[in-house]
Amino acid sequence: MRVRLPAGSSGRMPHVAVVVPCYNYGRYLEQCVESIVRQPRVTTKVCIIDDASTDDSADVALRLAETYPQVRLVRHEQNLGHIATYNEGLSQVDSDYVVLLSADDMLAPGALGRATSLMDHVPQVGLVYGHPQSFETEPVPVPQRFVTWSTWSGHEWARAQFRRGMSAIYSPESVVRTSVHHAAGYYDPSLPHSGDLEMWLRISAIADVGRVNGADQAYRRIHQLSMMHTKYATVMQDIEQRVLAYESSLALLGDHVEVGRLRRTMVVRASDEAASWVCNQLSEGRAWDDELEAATSFAHRLNPDVHRLMSWRELESRRARQGDAPFGVGLADRARATSRDLAARARWRRWRYLGV
Repeated sequence: MRVRLPAGSSGRMPHVAVVVPCYNYGRYLEQCVESIVRQPRVTTKVCIIDDASTDDSADVALRLAETYPQVRLVRHEQNLGHIATYNEGLSQVDSDYVVLLSADDMLAPGALGRATSLMDHVPQVGLVYGHPQSFETEPVPVPQRFVTWSTWSGHEWARAQFRRGMSAIYSPESVVRTSVHHAAGYYDPSLPHSGDLEMWLRISAIADVGRVNGADQAYRRIHQLSMMHTKYATVMQDIEQRVLAYESSLALLGDHVEVGRLRRTMVVRASDEAASWVCNQLSEGRAWDDELEAATSFAHRLNPDVHRLMSWRELESRRARQGDAPFGVGLADRARATSRDLAARARWRRWRYLGV
């Protein structure tokens, strides 16, 4: 990782195309689009793709297109799903840079100028991200902090993602060089939940990666109707989909990294996460059931050496103690749980401040 201060203006206005897929998010659409068209130091073009919404999304989009010349609407007669909608929009852009922004999210003020400035000055960088602020009602404006740039070679960044075990990028905070996106390809329909993760890894196979530090780059809305809370709401579905994304990307990274070592890293992280989740459920008083059994089987199937992990030893101990009084939980289990919690906090802090 290399950290540097931002360079001065390049003297040009980068052109950014923003694809806004929308399905029944009419109530959020205006905030989303206005967060794009108000971005300084760039020119923008917004393509709203309404995937046959049953609410007022199309009407809101038409009103926005009448208000802002750079906004246009594409309307599906039939619902095609989010992956097909993403790919339709991304495959047609011809701008300098491109953003895929869900209609329920927003860009932070100045985000596009900061990201495109980095890519203008460091041509080998094809993907830039930053910190996404999560919110439920309204985002909280944060005063401009001291901004720096971090850059990694693509393969260095990919190795860090395998060590992390989950995506460092949620999605709304990412900006991609359009030529790199076209070269890398588009979203894989077989990965409806972890396609973003696989996409970032695919891009890192052909380009370097950068991060804007010290400023929020996007606002990520948390609500009960998002796909995160509906179609792919369970922890184990999330872990399983991530494993598939990592497996898919290994073939692309194989010429530049030690595939066996990366796969081993991924296997250990995923099996540890599954075992830790079971431990957390048991520590909260949940009785052993089919879902916990399935998670345990997944961890063992994925990693035959899972018994060497601290989380697995805790899992076996807690399972054996099912039915005991709460004070029957051993000191060793408590120590392991504390260690897991500290490790999780350390991973969060590293992601929050370093981006990996």
